[in-house]
Amino acid sequence: MTLRQLVSEVARALRAAPVHFGHGTTNAGDEAAYLVLRGLGLPFDAPAGRPVSARERARIARLLRRRIRERVPVAYLLREAWLAGEPFYVDRRVIIPRSHIAELLQRRLRPWRRRPVRSVLDLCTGSGCLAVLAAKAFARARVDAADLSPGALSVAGRNIARHRLRGRIRLVRSDLMAQLGRRRYDLILSNPPYVDAAAMRALPREYRLEPRMALAAGADGLDLVRRIIAQGAAHLEARGLLVCEIGAHRRALERAFPRLPFAWPQTAAGTGQVFLLSREDLPRQECVG
Repeated sequence: MTLRQLVSEVARALRAAPVHFGHGTTNAGDEAAYLVLRGLGLPFDAPAGRPVSARERARIARLLRRRIRERVPVAYLLREAWLAGEPFYVDRRVIIPRSHIAELLQRRLRPWRRRPVRSVLDLCTGSGCLAVLAAKAFARARVDAADLSPGALSVAGRNIARHRLRGRIRLVRSDLMAQLGRRRYDLILSNPPYVDAAAMRALPREYRLEPRMALAAGADGLDLVRRIIAQGAAHLEARGLLVCEIGAHRRALERAFPRLPFAWPQTAAGTGQVFLLSREDLPRQECVG
């Protein structure tokens, strides 16, 4: 059997199973390639005609059984996720990286960035993936990676070390911005919890294996986003930028803050997943509702 044949076999099994995609892949074919190649420690461009040994096939069979029977996402099975072409260690202490903000960092936030980026806050850092990507996008910036979860900070620390960024990324345990004192940043990034109560009740099993505190955000999914908007101006430099992911809650957010001039950049998911606000545009008034 070759790698190509094994990937096809795994893809057929995934299509026939009641699994849910969305943790780095969106279909059975891509997930099968991910599971097989990285499950065997091979690069994604490994030759498709490479022979597969009986021992290697047995390893993939074990992983596939867990993927289907226990509905464990492949990233947790392999302890590895990929975002913007970069690898990250993950386990069940953190959600699996999948932020649309990564696309904006690859473009270095052009054309919205209005000042040089020398300091960055990654709020709700989780695995530390956005902190790492920000440090790589802005080579002169120092980055604070903040999270309330000690487990998440432990995982983030592992990824910071993996990418050799210990000298530039600092871990901070904080309930949003509460423990940041008077620190100000040129750029604040956040992919906070934003799953509303109804969606939490309907989550597929794969998502229920992720930390609830990294997903649940109240009745309308905006509990933490409201706090981030309220606190943002106090922690941004002049002309600094807040970049925040909110999933499918654009309409709810615009109803809550009808006077704010949100910018909605284009990502692979379209517009409406991520908003941007400058410090000068952040509210002095309370939100509606």
